[in-house]
Amino acid sequence: MSNNSEIEYQFLSIIKVDVLLKDILQKEAYTIAGQVKYKKEQKYISEDTISGNEGNARFRIQIKQDKNAHAVFGSLFPDISNFYHESANVRFSFTHQYLISPTQFLHFSIFQIKHSRAPKEFPMASTASNLSSKPKLFPSYLSSKTQLNPNSTFIAFPTFYSSNKIRLRGEYNPASARYSEVVVDEEIDKIRRLQNGSDVRGVAVEGEKGRPVNLTPPAVEAIAESFGEWVRNELGREGGEVRVSLGKDPRISGGVLSVAVFAGLERAGCVGFDMGLATTPACFMSTVLPPFLFDASIMMTASHLPYTRNGLKFFTKRGGLTSSEVEEICEKAGRKYANRQAKVSTALKVRPKTVDLMSAYSNHLRDIIKQRVNHPSHYDSPLQGFQIIVNAGNGSGGFFTWDVLDKLGADTFGSLHLNPDGMFPNHIPNPEDKTAMALTRAAVLQTKADLGIVFDTDVDRSGVVDKDGNPINGDKLIALMSAIVLKEHPGTTVVTDARTSLALTRFITDRGGRHCLYRVGYRNVIDKGAQLNRDGIEAHLMMETSGHGALKENYFLDDGAYMVVKIIIEMVRMKLQGSEEGIGSLIKDLEEPLESVELRMDVLSEPRFAKAKAVEIIEEFRNYIGEGRLEGWELDSCGDCWVSDGCLVDSNEAAFAIDAHMYRAKVCSSDEGEYGWIHLRQSIHNPNIAVNLQSTIRGGCQSMTTTLRDKFLVASGLDKFLDISQIDKFANKGEL
Repeated sequence: MSNNSEIEYQFLSIIKVDVLLKDILQKEAYTIAGQVKYKKEQKYISEDTISGNEGNARFRIQIKQDKNAHAVFGSLFPDISNFYHESANVRFSFTHQYLISPTQFLHFSIFQIKHSRAPKEFPMASTASNLSSKPKLFPSYLSSKTQLNPNSTFIAFPTFYSSNKIRLRGEYNPASARYSEVVVDEEIDKIRRLQNGSDVRGVAVEGEKGRPVNLTPPAVEAIAESFGEWVRNELGREGGEVRVSLGKDPRISGGVLSVAVFAGLERAGCVGFDMGLATTPACFMSTVLPPFLFDASIMMTASHLPYTRNGLKFFTKRGGLTSSEVEEICEKAGRKYANRQAKVSTALKVRPKTVDLMSAYSNHLRDIIKQRVNHPSHYDSPLQGFQIIVNAGNGSGGFFTWDVLDKLGADTFGSLHLNPDGMFPNHIPNPEDKTAMALTRAAVLQTKADLGIVFDTDVDRSGVVDKDGNPINGDKLIALMSAIVLKEHPGTTVVTDARTSLALTRFITDRGGRHCLYRVGYRNVIDKGAQLNRDGIEAHLMMETSGHGALKENYFLDDGAYMVVKIIIEMVRMKLQGSEEGIGSLIKDLEEPLESVELRMDVLSEPRFAKAKAVEIIEEFRNYIGEGRLEGWELDSCGDCWVSDGCLVDSNEAAFAIDAHMYRAKVCSSDEGEYGWIHLRQSIHNPNIAVNLQSTIRGGCQSMTTTLRDKFLVASGLDKFLDISQIDKFANKGEL
């Protein structure tokens, strides 16, 4: 500050006003640089320096942020009241700048400044008529024929030579500034709300009543760009080549959104590689399989969700990104999105290279089966004599039939829905889907197959059907994999989410294993297993009841195809040893819970406050149990690997960040002893709380639900903030 009458702001960074004049004005592009002076008495802005670059050029808008800085958004176009805006995070919305007619002059400047205190007054934008008398400011070639596309990615910025002082009319309106800040936050929230744990998911095409499209090309471009920047930063490469692959499932929105991904990667200075139709595990494998060895990978999928949805999963060589890492990427992407507010460019400078990763991945799986079966008479066709049914659900899993099983000698006649179809016309590609399992079961029984396989859309999950037609998913699939892994690694720890049954714990411990219950969310479960291994606790298997499963021997990767490979290898070994029972015999002593139910409670709050309210309710649930206010209820703990407080809170020095609050309590009675458990979990993406219950006695789930309602929700007054209609119905009738 030079004196009381003049405040001088020195640039900390220059915003590049990114211009593509080739298709608009056929003129020159310029970037503003210099100082801004604000004089209280005269109320003008002086632009000391204007520098230019010759020729048609395309740049992008960049805002380098300094949380201690304020910023000035200066515009010279008509009837825009929000001229000045300050924010601690230096966020801007450009929504209004496109609201001009083709005959008016478009010009804007964005400055990041050092001064930490904004002036009390600031001049406002003038009208075009007030500026039209200044011919030096308006190039003669700017006429009514000039077309400015309001949805263009680029902003027409005419040749502009002037150091004239421009007087601006109006007064600073604090209410307007606050309104703008809210608008910007809402735009950023659009990207934040796309985060779904360690993934990004949203509605990509119209077709769902009440759900507008929110995973748009501009949103995807901003997220891909932020991911590319994140990868570059993680690798410590300011310069040099960063190679990122992209695979996708067959969803109908995949083509358009793929362009947005490659555009975003290009903005981040990354080289994109197109794998085409692929699986989620294959995307990760593209970072470790020679000769590809990409620095990172993105899988475009929304798993088992309807055709209208799509999403993104992110990988580096160390595995999938964590929820906190994806949150960081979405936060940065949100600011890009709010600052851009335009359609993604479909004109890529560099066309992504096409690579055939799936053939290499299939060969990798075939080699594993051949080597580990080591068939004594036909090494290269170890599946000869076996009939295996595959139900790919019209997702990406058809490759496993013709590129893996068929080439190893299996008979796959009778397989279902192998051709990719992004509309998923037959059923939801999901191993937990009853229709998918029923159709597969029928095909196995009809063809007298040895095994049936059900994949989800992107093949990071799977379920199976044994030769007797028994579906194996959920706890049964975890038990089957535990039986196989404990043969190979006696005494190992099996990590699962905290919704598994008491019977599963007994199944694992009876075979000499240890069972670590952990937070719901496949990424949480897998990351916990990886952490245990780093801390010296051997954990070879990590599985969630949804079917996500990872093995230490396979990069801690949740790979539905690899899980099936392990099951097939065991099936062939059993046959070679003379057994005719099939893989179902491995879990014949697994008990099932007598009762199991899931209920939902919607949080009655504005969406932006719902998460905080849900956390408050779940923490109060923990307090009630800890204080002994719910008789016979106790926070559950597996007593291993530093996990306590309902198997969900780390107390060791390297605790993970909590992505969603949840607790599990075991429930006992004087007559029955321990007979069940209840698990409350905050939804990551939706404004509700999930309530899971299991009981080994009849009526146990209804009794626990009644206690939850009467002695916790109503007693605490928290029922006023929740829709407990499902709780009421089940407590009163014992059914939904």
